[in-house]
Amino acid sequence: MSTFVASHKKYIKWWKKKLNVSDYGLLWISFIKGLIIGLLIYHFFIK
Repeated sequence: MSTFVASHKKYIKWWKKKLNVSDYGLLWISFIKGLIIGLLIYHFFIK
């Protein structure tokens, strides 16, 4: 399990560097991404 956590942290650092954003900016990006995916699922599968 610790190798999974370590690789996930490495992946997050890579994205932060690539997008040039802070932790807070990355949280907003993931929130908006989740919102968009949720709305798409609602539109195509529930409605």
